[in-house]
Amino acid sequence: MNPTLIDSHVNLHSERYDEDRDAVISAAKEAGISYMLTISDKLSSTDAIKAIADYHDFIWRSVGVHPHFACEYPDLDAQKLVELANDANVIGIGECGLDFHYEYSGREYQFPVFKAHIEAARITDLPLIVHTRAADDETEKLLIEEHGKGAFMPLLHCYTGGPALAKAVLGLGGYISFSGILTFKNAADIRAIARATPLDRIIIETDCPYLAPAPMRGRRNEPAYVVHVAKKLAEIKKISLEDAAAATTDNFFRLFSKAKPEGPTS
Repeated sequence: MNPTLIDSHVNLHSERYDEDRDAVISAAKEAGISYMLTISDKLSSTDAIKAIADYHDFIWRSVGVHPHFACEYPDLDAQKLVELANDANVIGIGECGLDFHYEYSGREYQFPVFKAHIEAARITDLPLIVHTRAADDETEKLLIEEHGKGAFMPLLHCYTGGPALAKAVLGLGGYISFSGILTFKNAADIRAIARATPLDRIIIETDCPYLAPAPMRGRRNEPAYVVHVAKKLAEIKKISLEDAAAATTDNFFRLFSKAKPEGPTS
């Protein structure tokens, strides 16, 4: 029997779940995934994401714009995000950040949109869910500069960056989330960062439907598969699966303090 777990980053509104979304959610519950956080990629997805979270009292949601879509929201300001976050089941801001790998949105759009999210995280006191790819130096510089203007809580989601950015965010009091990438054969560098990160600053996720962990690689990822991330983390930390599950669950509720174990806040 699997221990109780939380998948801290799912994309349940993805079209890849359109034919069996309810079955995927049920399978996760049966696998011991007690809670999930379903993530916003762009504001036009808000209604679909809200419908999922409103229907299931064990699923929370975030509000935000992924850097891929930053160019679609050139006038986005913090107040708009704050307004959208004024709902009981919204517990995080993002995902947001910088992506210079694909750079689907130009950097002239990514930076101001990211800053709007940071300001919204300050105002709402909700964690900032950060996506960063091929932009470690720029992300570190911006987070440190902005933190100096006023505190906010950063979370590096699905971390694939280097040790310097991880250390900087931990120095700001932030957290790091690891995904199924931990299980990939060529991810020794990410496992090293997980090994060096204090256990009380780690949460886990699938980032489904992407990045299915071993032994599920090549399949559509699902929240039920987060147990494989937990098993790999336990192996890396040389602790039991039960201890890894308990720690990451405690960390989730400490970080996402608006969330309550009995379900979304009222």
